[in-house]
Amino acid sequence: MCFMVIFCVALNSSQEIMIAIVDYGMGNLRSVQKALLRAGADARIVTSPLALASAEKIVLPGVGAFADAIAKLRATGLDRAVVEAVGQGVPLLGICLGFQLLFDVSYEDGLHTGLGLLPGKVVRFEFPTSRVGEPLKIPHMGWNQLTTKPGCPLFRGIENGSHVYFVHSYHAVPINQDVIAATTDYGYDFPAAIWSNNVFATQFHPEKSQAVGRQMLENFVNL
Repeated sequence: MCFMVIFCVALNSSQEIMIAIVDYGMGNLRSVQKALLRAGADARIVTSPLALASAEKIVLPGVGAFADAIAKLRATGLDRAVVEAVGQGVPLLGICLGFQLLFDVSYEDGLHTGLGLLPGKVVRFEFPTSRVGEPLKIPHMGWNQLTTKPGCPLFRGIENGSHVYFVHSYHAVPINQDVIAATTDYGYDFPAAIWSNNVFATQFHPEKSQAVGRQMLENFVNL
């Protein structure tokens, strides 16, 4: 499980930066909006695919269950708008549930089809029965450490080993391991961030990750 949906227009330094935050009826969008404002963007909450026509960047966060989120996106046509924009080269940042929605399928409470922008699936944490010590709790909640791969623009100015904030019970399993930009250990390594061409996503919440998260959002806004 995870959280929300958003959209960005970043112009050059002499122009205004507009972020269209897409509200599809799930989650509190205000924390993401405030974080993007602090990152130097003019963040606005919108509900229609028409509002994305001029967007130069997209942020897709989310709070809640995968099935409900994808159903609401499809009911409003936001699913098609996001996929079309990414196909046209618009940079996208998925956050938490927005990260998971990018994949082919999720097994959260059944089998549900996602946006299909990244080949792979979303599965629940399943820890080895042979693990020694106290069983890890689900959801994975709180601060944890990133192991980042070099080159991802999202992590410019961020030290490997930085801590970020997670709240989730499911995680992605990409078919193409090359898209994994960072991992985190919670019982085993899982993808904490991905990067594939103009698609970026984090399983953690940058908007709740203090200075490290602010730097990531600034990096995305300034791409």
